Amino acid sequence: MKEIATILGVPVIPYTMDEAVAKLTQDTLQRKRNFVVTANAEIIMMAQDDKEYKTLLAETADLILPDGAGTVWAGNYLGYTVPERVAGYDLYLRLLEEAARNKIPVYFFGGKPGIAEEAAAEGKRRWPGLHVAGCRNGYFSAEEEPKIIEDINRSGAAMLFAALGAPKQEKWLAQYRDRLKPSLLMGIGGSFDVLAGKMQRAPKWMQDAKLEWLFRLMKQPSRFGRMLALPKFVFAVRDEKSKKK
Repeated sequence: MKEIATILGVPVIPYTMDEAVAKLTQDTLQRKRNFVVTANAEIIMMAQDDKEYKTLLAETADLILPDGAGTVWAGNYLGYTVPERVAGYDLYLRLLEEAARNKIPVYFFGGKPGIAEEAAAEGKRRWPGLHVAGCRNGYFSAEEEPKIIEDINRSGAAMLFAALGAPKQEKWLAQYRDRLKPSLLMGIGGSFDVLAGKMQRAPKWMQDAKLEWLFRLMKQPSRFGRMLALPKFVFAVRDEKSKKK
């Protein structure tokens, strides 16, 4: 078992991408349950201001992975060994590839109307044989939730990808995890938009230079307020380390 890297009260398991893909694929094939969260600095800071969310991450999630350069930096700065980031979008694509290879049915839940279907079509184009058991947009009322759960369960999907945005996607999955039949439950933010070609991913050189946050900010200036979480995260992590001395 990997050593848990506790970052501001959030227990991150420092798997590499390959380790995470292998574990989640094999567990799904063996029908072992996994509620997965990919935690970047923004998500960890959300948890500092939202006690319900922090409890969910600490006690309900089965596997929290280090998504983002900030989480990797924080883990290593606090004395843990966190080898690399496991970006949620990249993990999502790798799992779709494994799903196609192993004939694992998947379900796309979330996004604007039509986006899940477009992402599914692109997934099938990239990975022939990918079985998308169902799609559902992320616009719904509380009264519709029982029907959504029924549709997901009746589809036979073994992997459920929820693109509702954090923290809503994690709270929804945690609320209904005991009623949902898929083995893998994972929130993936705006990944449907990227796969469907509606949102551009940062060039690889920016990803490698740990500047993906800057690319997102340039493309979506409205994210500026959310980006203020990054310097707050750095100060909070440094404060946590000073308290350990």
